[in-house]
Amino acid sequence: MRKNPARSRFTPRLRAAFVAMAIATTSATAMAGTPASAAPNPGNTQQFRGVNWADPRDNFADDPVVLSGLSTSDSYAQTYTKASRVISAFRANLGANTVRLPINPYTVNGSYWKSYRGVIDAASDRGFKVILSYWEGTGTRKDGFIDDPATYWPMWNTVVKAYKYDKRVYFEPMNEPHGYTDTEWADLAAKWLDTYRFVPRNRVFVSGAGYNDHVTSVCADPRLKGTYLSLHHYGFWKEYATYDQWVADLKERIGDCAGRTVADEFGAHMTTGFDYNKPTPDNNFINFMQAVTDTFREYKMGSVYWPGLRTGDTYSLQTLTGDPARPWLATTNQSGADRLAWGWGRGKPVQKP
Repeated sequence: MRKNPARSRFTPRLRAAFVAMAIATTSATAMAGTPASAAPNPGNTQQFRGVNWADPRDNFADDPVVLSGLSTSDSYAQTYTKASRVISAFRANLGANTVRLPINPYTVNGSYWKSYRGVIDAASDRGFKVILSYWEGTGTRKDGFIDDPATYWPMWNTVVKAYKYDKRVYFEPMNEPHGYTDTEWADLAAKWLDTYRFVPRNRVFVSGAGYNDHVTSVCADPRLKGTYLSLHHYGFWKEYATYDQWVADLKERIGDCAGRTVADEFGAHMTTGFDYNKPTPDNNFINFMQAVTDTFREYKMGSVYWPGLRTGDTYSLQTLTGDPARPWLATTNQSGADRLAWGWGRGKPVQKP
């Protein structure tokens, strides 16, 4: 969950110099392999039915990301046990089959990587699709740019090497690259694909430009052909909009690219008692949730709710329960879970008056 994409994308950094360094600097050349042919247009992304599992700090960190319910002191075995239960609860409570997880260089390039892999392995072992996305740091680093190419590329070298043969693991080069222009971001995404050209295109999620807030520019770039596209969409981006206005807003951001697009972040308040199963025209967030899930279903688009689990977040659709060493989850808003299921192609429509 991020800033309003209508805000300025300019930052104090020298953009052109940084982009040139980000594209030129890579230690991944040692990982050369046979180029993978571009996958055909997927045409239907509804196979991705998921949630985000997040660090309580919103995944922006200048140290390892620690998912809600986990600890840096956990061993691989402890992490695997906890993650196995959380993943199983996502499936049991929501019917999910996908989880999106954050990574950063502090997590991957340091000692915590061995333990953190327990989350990825547990999810994959339980048949979940796993989307691994790079998050930038916090403070002055939270500017929509890759923080440091000298640590970014080694991070991806490690991650790709570890999971290039696991067909359930997908790679998202950057979350919300709003520091870059549309063209700069497409250039950087193309560089990622060229660097890891042995990774099949249909295991890569290219973020929409800006705050992942539109996919039309990356969809139109032939260099990115065959990849999935990730879109973010939030109700707080507008003070108020009707149901029809939210539908129109979302469709404009998707354009004619629904066949490749997964909304891997969208969300609304879940712990405040809103009933998303009934029309409430004066409630912006209810209008939003009903509009986007109806549109996902209409377009047969996959969606990954933000967040499935994040401690302290009113948007969190799940909350931790039970023994911290053997956690389970409870649903915070069943009507929200119902809308999620509807977007995934199951369940019942909104109850009309």
